[in-house]
Amino acid sequence: MSAQTSPVPVSFKVRKLSRVVEVEFDDGVMFSLPFELMRVYSPSAEVRGHGPGQEVLQTGKREVEINGIEPVGNYGVKPLFSDGHASGIFTWDYLYQLGRDQSAMWETYLQKLEAAGFTRDSGRDHQAEAAGGHGCGHSH
Repeated sequence: MSAQTSPVPVSFKVRKLSRVVEVEFDDGVMFSLPFELMRVYSPSAEVRGHGPGQEVLQTGKREVEINGIEPVGNYGVKPLFSDGHASGIFTWDYLYQLGRDQSAMWETYLQKLEAAGFTRDSGRDHQAEAAGGHGCGHSH
């Protein structure tokens, strides 16, 4: 057996009712990753930008769903989010990092939302309704 530097998943489950992805790695660690966390920290250029300081704060993602997951080689997955976002490739290393650093990442995200004048329930969808858009309370 070759020396392995990164843990690999031995179990991967999408839990739609609780809105989490459960990933168990071969080192025995299991993480429960909320869909919202995965969406707001998507490794896509749309979210991260193309360099430092170009990150785009994601708002209005509290109710986001994962409609599907596509495998990407032997190194990751691409979630298909209900808001149409489907360009983030989550490597096994990145999923492990999300799980390991989840508390700090949540705190950072909540601080950024607050600094921008948002809550987890507000954002682009909320602004569209306030500006005379559809007021049915559903994201389309």
